[in-house]
Amino acid sequence: MTLDELFAPQGPLAKAIDGFKPRAPQLAMAHLVEEAIAGHSTAVVEAGTGTGKTFAYLVPALKAGKKVVISTGTKALQEQLFLKDLPRVRDALGTAPALSLLKGRANYLCLARLKAREADTNLLDPALLSEFTQVSRWAPRTDSGDIAELPLPEDAAIFPHVTSTADNCLGRECPYFEDCYLVKARKKAMDADLVVINHHLFFADMAIRDTGFGELIPKADAVIFDEAHQLPDIACQYFGESVSTRQIQDLCKDVEVCVRTELKDQRQLALAAERLATTTMDMRLGLGDEPQKGNLRQIERGLAPALGKVNADLDFVVEVLKANLGRSESADSLYERLAVIKSRLARVLDTGKLGFSYWYETTRRHLSLNLTPLSVADKFAALVEAQPAAWVFTSATLAVDEGFDHFCSLLGLTPAKTLILDSPFDYPQQGLWVVPRNMPEPNMQRSAEQLLAPLLPLIQKVGGRTFVLFTSHRMLNQAARWLEDKLDFPLFVQGTAPKRTLLEQFVEAGNGVLLGTGSFWEGVDVRGEALSCVIIDKLPFGHPDDPLLQARSEDCRLKGEDPFATLQLPQAVIALKQGAGRLIRDGSDRGVLVICDNRLVNRPYGQTFVKSLPPFKRTRDLDQALAFFSESS
Repeated sequence: MTLDELFAPQGPLAKAIDGFKPRAPQLAMAHLVEEAIAGHSTAVVEAGTGTGKTFAYLVPALKAGKKVVISTGTKALQEQLFLKDLPRVRDALGTAPALSLLKGRANYLCLARLKAREADTNLLDPALLSEFTQVSRWAPRTDSGDIAELPLPEDAAIFPHVTSTADNCLGRECPYFEDCYLVKARKKAMDADLVVINHHLFFADMAIRDTGFGELIPKADAVIFDEAHQLPDIACQYFGESVSTRQIQDLCKDVEVCVRTELKDQRQLALAAERLATTTMDMRLGLGDEPQKGNLRQIERGLAPALGKVNADLDFVVEVLKANLGRSESADSLYERLAVIKSRLARVLDTGKLGFSYWYETTRRHLSLNLTPLSVADKFAALVEAQPAAWVFTSATLAVDEGFDHFCSLLGLTPAKTLILDSPFDYPQQGLWVVPRNMPEPNMQRSAEQLLAPLLPLIQKVGGRTFVLFTSHRMLNQAARWLEDKLDFPLFVQGTAPKRTLLEQFVEAGNGVLLGTGSFWEGVDVRGEALSCVIIDKLPFGHPDDPLLQARSEDCRLKGEDPFATLQLPQAVIALKQGAGRLIRDGSDRGVLVICDNRLVNRPYGQTFVKSLPPFKRTRDLDQALAFFSESS
C-alpha cells in the first residue's frame, strides 16, 4: 500500500486512529522520509506545530521494513513515542515489527549497587532510607528494572545510589552481569527492528565508538532524530571532558562501602577516602555559596592550592588501593575509576589547547570542571559519511530566516533535501502577539515589578492560565517573591517540585500561573484553556559571560565571521521559536503571546525574529490583549 493510500481520508490510519485527519504537509514529509530511507540520503525538515510529524516519519519507517533507530529529545517524548504513538501506527498498518525502548544506564536498577547498599545502609542519610525501602520492595517484582516504574520523582536522591555510571559499572566482571537489566535492554535493542532512544544515549554510544570500546546502538538502515534542534549542544557535551566533585564524592562513598563489606582490615583506606571527600568539598566552598559559571582559565591560578590538595589525596587513595589489587573486584574497579578521574582531570586542566572552551560551574553543593569542543561538525559529518544509512532530522524549530544553514553548519551536514512545512493552525485568528510599549530596556537592571506590574491586569483578565518564561533564574526568583501576594490564582514556580508534577498541577488547577526558565521553553504540551497566555521576559540571547559562548565567539572572529550574526542571533531565534510555540498546541486553542522586549521593534535584527515566529496578529497595545479575551469569553 502506498503512502497516499495509507494517509487517505478512508485509509488505514483514518480508520484505526481516532481523530486522524489527512494533512497535505504531513503527507509531503512522509514522502520525503520514505525517499531518504530508500536512497540512504540525508533530509532536514522543519515541521510546524500541528503538522503531525510523528506519524509522518513513523509510517514510512515501519513501512520500509528496515532497521530503524529513532532518537527523541527527552525521556518523556521517548516514552510517549514507544508506549502511545508507535503501537497505534503499527496496528493501523497491520505490521508486527519487533520494537524496543532503550534508555541510558542511569535509568536502570543496578543489582550490584542495590545489594551493596542492602548489605550496609549506614552510609545512607536517614532521609533516603524511606526511598531505599521502596526500591528494595520493587526490585524483586520488576521485569525491566526501569526506575520510571517507581512512584518516585525523576530526581529522587536515592537513584544515584542504586543505578550505575560508566565509571562504576563492573561490566562482565560483575557477579550480576547475566541478570543485568541494562544488558538485557541492550540485547533486546540489538534484535529489534525499530529502537527508540534519546539524544543523550545516541551521543554516549557515539563517544564510546570514538574511543574504540564498542557500540551500544545497532547499526541501522535509518536514523531519525526528532527534536533535532537539541543535537548540537548535546553532542558538544559528549565530546568534551568533565570532572566533578560529585563524581569524586560518589567514589569515596563506594570506597567506604568496599571497606565495610570486603576490605575490613583496611581502615586506612576508608579514612583516606573520607579525607578526599572533605578536600573536594573544601574546594567547592572556596568558590563561594552562590551557584556560578565561568571561564576556568580565569580562576585556575586561584584554584591551584585546592586542586593540589585534591590531587595529593587522590594519589594517596590510589596508592592504598594499588596495594590491595586482586583482593576484591570492587577494589580493582575503584582503582580503575580513580585512574580515569585523574587522567580526565589532567586533560581538563591542560587549558592551553585551541578549539576548546574551558569552564567551571558550581551548584549549591558541587563543582564541575569542563572542557567542551567549540565544534562537533567534523566528528558528526564523519559519522554520517561512514555509515551508509538514511539520516533524517526534524523539529518544529530548525530554520532561521527561512533556511537551514545555521543548523547544518553546526553538524557538518550536506542534506540531499530540505523542507519547511508551515503549521496548519490559523494563527492570525487563534492568537495575538503583543510587544508592550513603555517597557524598560532589557539591557537595564529591570526589576520583576517593572516587568510584571503592567501585565497583572492581563493575567487577571485571562483568569490565570499563564506561563511566564524567563531567561534567568535571578529574575524568576524575584518574580516569584513579588507575585506571591498579588495573585488570586495558584502560583507554580520551577524548582519547587519536579517539572512533571508542576505541569500536572498547573493543568489540574485550570487557572494557574507558572514561572519557568529554560526547561519550560520547550517539550511542554499544554492544550486547551489551561494555557491561554505566554509572557516572555526578553529575547533569549546567550549570556555574554557564558564561557562557551565567549570561546565560540572568539573562534568566529578568528575565522573572519561576525559572532552575533553567525552564532548568537540564530541560537536566540530558535530558542524564542520554542518558547512562543508553547501557546498554540491545537486547532481550537486561542491565546496571547507577550514578549517584553523593544528590540523586536527598534533593532534591525528584530525582523529576523518576526519572520521566524507564527504569523499572529501583532500589536503594541496591551488593551488589545484585554479585548482579545473579552471577545473569546
